[in-house]
Amino acid sequence: MADKGENGHHDLMSQMEGMESENRRESDFLAGVDAVAAGQEAPADESLPVGQRIRQAREQKGLSLEDLSQRTGLPTGTLAEIEGEASSPPLGVLVKLGKALDMRWGSLITGGGERTYTVVRVADRQQMSRQGAAKRTSYGYSYETLAPHKTNRSMEPFIVTLHPTSEEVEPSAHDGQEFIYVLDGSMEALVDDAVEILGPGDSIYYDSNVPHLLRPHGAGPAKILAVIYSQEK
Repeated sequence: MADKGENGHHDLMSQMEGMESENRRESDFLAGVDAVAAGQEAPADESLPVGQRIRQAREQKGLSLEDLSQRTGLPTGTLAEIEGEASSPPLGVLVKLGKALDMRWGSLITGGGERTYTVVRVADRQQMSRQGAAKRTSYGYSYETLAPHKTNRSMEPFIVTLHPTSEEVEPSAHDGQEFIYVLDGSMEALVDDAVEILGPGDSIYYDSNVPHLLRPHGAGPAKILAVIYSQEK
């Protein structure tokens, strides 16, 4: 049977561990507050899916869904679906969300980056789809990010697979510029009033603040390299 001295030692150690844990939580919280106060991005939780990461960023900024709706022009119902993982936002919507949340939009996909360079092996690429897990319906493309951990990146490179779909997809517009290089298949690029048909080896570069839409040309999919540039956070 342990004596009082040993029990007292265990009690003291437990108290000290509890204080250390509380200090760590307080430090993490203050780091997030300081980052927001300084106009910087608070560290993103890389384990969270995209929708939950968006909600976390919104709540850290003290914004309601209505506030975010006013900043992006997106309906609150759409934002609620995205945050609840009922639907996946297209890249153009992520650009708008990043601007509305005053953060680099690529971090909404991959979390924060801390490396001066990043290497992505082909076997390590993770595919993300413009479809909600609950809906099980495709909205036009899936993509793989090629620079998930590069810090302060202004360009977001992706391998994008454009899928034929019966859904009516409207052109989108957002800040920045886009460079597209066709790797496989044939694609149709609608940029403002122009329509361009591109095949393997062809490329197109445009300002993304004009209405634009990319889709496969013909019955099969098309694979492209897409680099999206956004100067602002």
